[in-house]
Amino acid sequence: MNASLAAQDVERFHQDGVIGAFPALSHEEVTHLRGRLEAFETRMGESLGNLPGQVRAKTHLLFPWMNQLVRNPRILDAVESILGKNLLVYHVTCWLKDPGDGTFVTWHQDGAYFNLEPAEHITAWVALSEATEQSGCMRFIPGSHSTGALAHEKGQTDNNLLSNGQQVAGIDGAGAIAVPVPAGHFSLHHTHILHASSPNNSSDRRIGIGISYIPTHVQFSGNTRVTATQVRGVDEYKYFDAEAAPSSEYDEQARRHHAEAINRFFAAHGSTRAANA
Repeated sequence: MNASLAAQDVERFHQDGVIGAFPALSHEEVTHLRGRLEAFETRMGESLGNLPGQVRAKTHLLFPWMNQLVRNPRILDAVESILGKNLLVYHVTCWLKDPGDGTFVTWHQDGAYFNLEPAEHITAWVALSEATEQSGCMRFIPGSHSTGALAHEKGQTDNNLLSNGQQVAGIDGAGAIAVPVPAGHFSLHHTHILHASSPNNSSDRRIGIGISYIPTHVQFSGNTRVTATQVRGVDEYKYFDAEAAPSSEYDEQARRHHAEAINRFFAAHGSTRAANA
């Protein structure tokens, strides 16, 4: 067992639904990963912050360096402290806010559209740049996860990083706390905690990678099979089809495998984009 969190951190997670930030990457590693991401954006002819198409989702299936990030031992050790030693990556999303672009995220729960039973899912939110209050770090309502799944409705879509504008109605943010995450660090949050984020008013990009971890005994409740990546322990249940790690960056084989996994994921979820803010 490689669980690394102190008992009080685990207790606080269960009480508040969010903990962190914890260190995971060195300055050199952050520089390397951000450099690879932005070099790819430039190579694809996109402006910074606009990964093409659905590359922002399940990005670990396209880039070896992202596939390594989801296996970072410091992150896995912390997640294991809460979910146990047998772990899958269910989803990955890149969350990019450019300075002054006005993008935001409405109040929501990650679990609203993940369709996982039981709802034992943790998002590790990894910062590849400084996520501060000024740059639009996530805000959480501590303890809100204890209410379980809440009804969501479609809200504002303009500038909303949630493509369908999903939100829990009537949330005014009372009692919310900001959770800054320094570059190279990560936070952990529960699938049912209410969270949102404001626009980036800093002078630098806000680059976050949301990694969704589940224990292997969790199932997708839809009527089809979706994919996941085993990253620790053993999978005795085989509830998900296995995902293949890319052998090189954005090669043809990786793109085909990624497209199949993405199509199955969004088809199974009614094309609604699951989110980590």
